[in-house]
Amino acid sequence: MLARDIMNRRFHTLHPDMTIQAAVQAFREATRKEGKKVFGMMVTDDRGHLVGMLSMYDILIYIQPKHASIWGEMEELDPERLFQEQLRRVRSVKVDDIMTAEVVTVHPDTHLLVIADIMIKKHIRRLPVVADRQVAGIVYVSDVFYQMLHTF
Repeated sequence: MLARDIMNRRFHTLHPDMTIQAAVQAFREATRKEGKKVFGMMVTDDRGHLVGMLSMYDILIYIQPKHASIWGEMEELDPERLFQEQLRRVRSVKVDDIMTAEVVTVHPDTHLLVIADIMIKKHIRRLPVVADRQVAGIVYVSDVFYQMLHTF
């Protein structure tokens, strides 16, 4: 069983020049189209080359105000005001500014066991499948899980 056999050929991408606000809207739209939550997307340039990955988690980390860890200790902090200020600042931030640029990828001929090993060792939930610098698909940890354990 190879990556090409289990990869999802239907995927959504972001562009590095998109704002985070547009990326959040793209996550919503992808979730609506798929009928399931989309937690991360590949970032591709104008030629379709993979240049990064962006997840909901990346965005949450970025928008969390710096003082969030001490809110319970400092009564004068207004969490709502801090959060709204942070959201205003984030509106102009680009996907390129916070995406993960060093992306682990596999080739369509990568064996399922190698994919599982990469995902486990590197704590990766989605793995782009790339051939000749073009994105061919994406393998999700759930694809690997169900394929490996389909006989149970």
